[in-house]
Amino acid sequence: MATGDDVFRAQGTVVATLRNASFKVKLDSGHELTARASGKMRRGRLIRIIPGDRVELEVSAYDPTKGRIVWRYR
Repeated sequence: MATGDDVFRAQGTVVATLRNASFKVKLDSGHELTARASGKMRRGRLIRIIPGDRVELEVSAYDPTKGRIVWRYR
């Protein structure tokens, strides 16, 4: 996923856990998309994401149906 002007940030709630460490996320705007955990969230699995968690995403401008989870709120 490209960085810079090619992405925008959005907040949402994790609705479901999918295979291959993917998640179904419902944005505050009402749209649903598929997202994956980024960076250290994947390593060691110390940061666990479960349905109901509030997350911040980077959504691609080229494919708005996919995103990357960059922050999990407590």
